[in-house]
Amino acid sequence: MPSSEFLAYVPIFSNIPMETIERIEKIGTRKNYLKNDVILMEDEVGTALFVIVTGKVKVARTSGDGREVILTILSESDFFGEMAILDGQTRSATVVATEDTELFLIQRNDFINLLKEYPEVAISLLQELTKRLRSADAKIKALSLKDAEGKVATVLLQLADDVGRIKQGKVEIEKLPLQQDLANMAGTSRETISRTIHSFAKKGLVELDGNKLRITDYEKFKELFS
Repeated sequence: MPSSEFLAYVPIFSNIPMETIERIEKIGTRKNYLKNDVILMEDEVGTALFVIVTGKVKVARTSGDGREVILTILSESDFFGEMAILDGQTRSATVVATEDTELFLIQRNDFINLLKEYPEVAISLLQELTKRLRSADAKIKALSLKDAEGKVATVLLQLADDVGRIKQGKVEIEKLPLQQDLANMAGTSRETISRTIHSFAKKGLVELDGNKLRITDYEKFKELFS
């Protein structure tokens, strides 16, 4: 297996030849981070695109009253840092490793040249950014209009879509984020997260197994809370 094969699973590189992917692998560098390491800080200058080889990160902002608001959780084959290197502005969020994580970095000039040389990468990037924008709009709407139960369900559905694995018709979230992180994603309290998830479990909507959570019928769950 070539060392660059992981790049073929990154959405923005999935439509280009393997020999091109191997060239991209040569212009980038790999870097390892430990759990809880800060990878990027909000408002710092952006100089690189990051691709997750292994591990998970959380993308967060700080609210006006100092609370952490988690925007999303990213895992293998996801990428981040593209906004700052495209517009030359500062980072829009802080990124922290939630477990030991290996990243692949492409410096800004190399990435800009890549977009110029391979328009299909630029098109794929636009499609991915549009997808993220639609998802963010839907989440904002859901979190602003729904009650506590609906907010928690929205976050579980987001995690299911982003990091869930389908097993025998169930969607399994292998490593559920800490309850405080879930609360920061849903804009609610840790106690509400705990109470609501256990309520879902009593109703048979989810199953808990240590730090794993399974949505027993994803389509039904989505229909109930979308």
